[in-house]
Amino acid sequence: MPALNRRSATPVCTFTQRFSTTRRGARLARLLAAHQLTEWGHPRGTEAHDTVVLVVAELAANAVLHGRVPGRDFALALSFEEGRDVVRIEVTDTHPARPARMAPGPDGDGGRGLVLVDALAVDWGVRDRLGPGKTVWAECALRPSARPGC
Repeated sequence: MPALNRRSATPVCTFTQRFSTTRRGARLARLLAAHQLTEWGHPRGTEAHDTVVLVVAELAANAVLHGRVPGRDFALALSFEEGRDVVRIEVTDTHPARPARMAPGPDGDGGRGLVLVDALAVDWGVRDRLGPGKTVWAECALRPSARPGC
């Protein structure tokens, strides 16, 4: 849930939640990310809101479709550090395989998720986590005049 990290010199707004590795879980992750961005001052329809929500949707869908381990959830974390013009998105699952960006064919039904993330995010990557699995992260730019508030 939303929190203000008081240990750092600059305030950090955060949102974290675990979801079931189902399509419903991925949809709920997207909806709650959209709600949190609105709470942070980025209403629906703004470029920052739409970009972050799309990246969350793609990473959550990947966690459900490719990172699913029966009986295990995936986690979503959003964070914003005051003074930086990015929202950091982290999606963690327990599957050991790392995602691979593919070059989908024009008639393919899938394989475009990480291509979209690469196009929309300022930066993204994958890191190991303590325990099984990995965390896929992305950072999406905000306009300096439209920084969220905690």
